[in-house]
Amino acid sequence: MNFRVPAFHALLVQAGALLPCVALAVALDALGHGLTLLQAALLQGLLAAGISWKIGLARWWLLIQLLFPIALLAGLALHLPPWLAAAAFLVLLGWYWSTYRTQVPYYPSNPAVWRAVLAELPQGRVLRMIDIGSGLGGFALHLAVARPESEVVGIELAPVPWLVSRLRAALAGSRARFVRGDYEQLNFAEYDLVFAYLSPAAMPALWRKAQREMRAGSLLASYEFEIPAANGIKTIRTTEGGPLLYIRAF
Repeated sequence: MNFRVPAFHALLVQAGALLPCVALAVALDALGHGLTLLQAALLQGLLAAGISWKIGLARWWLLIQLLFPIALLAGLALHLPPWLAAAAFLVLLGWYWSTYRTQVPYYPSNPAVWRAVLAELPQGRVLRMIDIGSGLGGFALHLAVARPESEVVGIELAPVPWLVSRLRAALAGSRARFVRGDYEQLNFAEYDLVFAYLSPAAMPALWRKAQREMRAGSLLASYEFEIPAANGIKTIRTTEGGPLLYIRAF
């Protein structure tokens, strides 16, 4: 097991938060003021979320840590059948897959971002474009319609979103192609546009890969999460009050 992955840290945090909660419950019970199970679960969740924030886990872990003890208590109280828990686990596993390792959860972009990226693309020539972490395939499908002369690929690691994107492309008769895999195995030199909507944790490695592989005339675009380049970054506000789109030309 890789002890450096955030999921292992989150597990340790929950275990660590349990100990002071148990100690407090025992002390209060001795004084005649015991905690209810709901109060204990809420206290553990709050403590685990606070520790997660303090040690720098990504922000989505805070909500997971807060709700985990409460959800566990609710499942026990509702006497849910074991198969239902197993089915929910399998669905979530297929949806998020290796988020515990990559620290890249499902982030869908929106049409305003797609239009802004399209406006930055060179005209009058065939392009090769890829959406890394393509999710349900919305951006790649849009690109394939807007630039029918070009090649559009989406790559997604999680099985369920990848399968959904394949089905969407088939039903729409789209020329967009979707592959399941890790973008780290790609050669960015093969593409004129690399689009990413990943997470802050993934950006340093993405930028290092782009520096090594992207060729002159190509574009790296990242929505919401800043490309850690020293200079040459163009920023676009795609929606009022919304996150920025970052574009780096090579």
